[in-house]
Amino acid sequence: MAQHCPECGFANADGANYCQRCGAFMAASDSSGVTTAAYRITEAGDLEEAPIDASAARGAMLVIRAGGGRGGESFVLDRARLTVGRRPDSDVFLDDVTVSRDHAVIVRRGSDFFLDDCGSLNGTYVNRHRIESQRLSDGDELQIGKYKLAFLGR
Repeated sequence: MAQHCPECGFANADGANYCQRCGAFMAASDSSGVTTAAYRITEAGDLEEAPIDASAARGAMLVIRAGGGRGGESFVLDRARLTVGRRPDSDVFLDDVTVSRDHAVIVRRGSDFFLDDCGSLNGTYVNRHRIESQRLSDGDELQIGKYKLAFLGR
């Protein structure tokens, strides 16, 4: 049985979390317990699965959902300001030509996190809407270049 997207009506595979056509979040209709996986790089340079619960215990985080073969990689938002961009020393480094060197910043304001675009050429999107500045809510989908990231607020 197909699950229809609430945004565009596309018939997706049963149990899909995001629409295959438009990327909209689709409320899970089953209780299979499937969650996003996170990974960390070991000292040997290998990927090992890192439990999200352990990372999330330290606070809010971003998880790469798709793009650049880095799905599952996570970034804990443990500082007041984190840079996002193509510059190798960015806190969230996204290696894609459609990502500006200094693309965006994530800023903590009180107990909330905001995503601020830094005048990027190709824009910054939250839940498929281009933004200049946006307060992030748990489950928001960010798109920067070819990367799709999920914001997990704890």
